[in-house]
Amino acid sequence: MPENIAKPHILITGANGFIGKHLSIYLQKNGHMITETCRRCSNNITHKEQQCFSIGDIDNTTQWQTALTGIDQVIHLAARVHIMQETDKNPLAAFRLVNTEGTLNLAKQAVRAGVKRFIYLSTIKVNGEETSNTPFFADDQPVPQDPYAISKLEAEQKLLELGLESGLEVVIIRPPLVYGSGVKGNFERLINLMNKSIPLPFLEIHNTRSLVSIQNLCSFIQTCVVHPKAVNEIFLVSDGQDLSTSELLKKISHALNKKNTLFYLPKGLLKFLSHILGRNAEYQRLTSSLQLDITKNQQLLNWQPIESVDDGIAKACLPAL
Repeated sequence: MPENIAKPHILITGANGFIGKHLSIYLQKNGHMITETCRRCSNNITHKEQQCFSIGDIDNTTQWQTALTGIDQVIHLAARVHIMQETDKNPLAAFRLVNTEGTLNLAKQAVRAGVKRFIYLSTIKVNGEETSNTPFFADDQPVPQDPYAISKLEAEQKLLELGLESGLEVVIIRPPLVYGSGVKGNFERLINLMNKSIPLPFLEIHNTRSLVSIQNLCSFIQTCVVHPKAVNEIFLVSDGQDLSTSELLKKISHALNKKNTLFYLPKGLLKFLSHILGRNAEYQRLTSSLQLDITKNQQLLNWQPIESVDDGIAKACLPAL
């Protein structure tokens, strides 16, 4: 973006989450004015001088007008995320209320407020749960397989429809697992296991997984903020270097300066033991492939990852800032 053109004022929803915290800092360093929203703002989530608005629970009645004042672009991160132990009696309705209806409600209010561009962070789960011989592409027919992914796909579709009707510039990004400093969830568990030098039976797991470091994701989002060709497009994003589970764990152990404790267990036996222990979902994630093709990002937006996998993993293994 030329120096004499003002950079857009951006609203980030879900700013107190893992991605939101990193993205807010990243965009500010690139000269953007940032306004944040979260369910309940606290003093420790704001950076520099930007405003933070407590928005409460997100649904089809949430009022966003105050937070949208003076905003040029919205980056919508806030969502009801995938839950391992679902307790809601109607999970699809619960996901739709936040992820589909809540997103459309925000987008409609953004149009009325004069927002020009709406960047929506979706999920690779919209494409499906795993790949076999070919990677996922951005223009593949979606195959969501759980309520979370269905709700995210429906939000994508409604946003694109609204964009056609209103002129709102819609950009959709589907990331795989995101990792980096302060990462939680499955990636943090792997780090903890390797840090404790616990033997793990994944030495000969030769699957292919695409991941994305938080710095690479923030870089790509920044590109989608400023690039005119990002409008009304769907993108997949990754590090551009795929790993097997065994390769990932070896890189984690190296970053931690720990001895590699992986050992061999036949895949059939590993699957049987996982079933006996009620760990089928974990087995599937650790042994299946999920590969993304990101050539569209290079061809259309001239974007390439800015951080290597090794550097990203090293940062993920450091204590959170």
